[in-house]
Amino acid sequence: MDATVQSETHTMTSTKPYLIRAIYEWILDNDMTPHLVVDVRYPGVQAPREFVEDERLVLNLSPSAVRALVLGNEQIEFNARFGGVARDVYFPVEAVLGIFTRENGQGMVFPELAYPLPGEPEPELDPAARVEEKRGKPRSLGRPLGIQSPPEPRGPQGPKAPSGKGKGKGGGPTLKVVK
Repeated sequence: MDATVQSETHTMTSTKPYLIRAIYEWILDNDMTPHLVVDVRYPGVQAPREFVEDERLVLNLSPSAVRALVLGNEQIEFNARFGGVARDVYFPVEAVLGIFTRENGQGMVFPELAYPLPGEPEPELDPAARVEEKRGKPRSLGRPLGIQSPPEPRGPQGPKAPSGKGKGKGGGPTLKVVK
């Protein structure tokens, strides 16, 4: 009986990295191009800022576009070419807002996170969020994001600069809060 009580109180790890890896593999198995949407405001994100739109970066993770891809439990890292220049990219898994196919936009989006930006006060946390605070992770607002339109095609060298042809403000894909 002690083992039952002990297992009920054990905190499990996040399912997010496992879901990212599963959807990534599913996309590749269907001969499509996997893309990640990353919130560049999240602490620890090291990625090219010249392709950021609305604080989000869309990254092509196809095997032909990246090298040394590591989809870890805590971080994602790889090397890719941006505008012909090889760059190392690193970001925490928690910074990922979604993974989807370039061709048809199918995939999965994750709840947008709430965390203080530099210079902002800490938000008041409710008792349920204090558990996540103790683990050192940002709390979730519970607002899933939806992809409004499929992203523009990108070449194997990573995302291109906005062309002004899409429905979004900068011409690229847009994410919309779904209630």
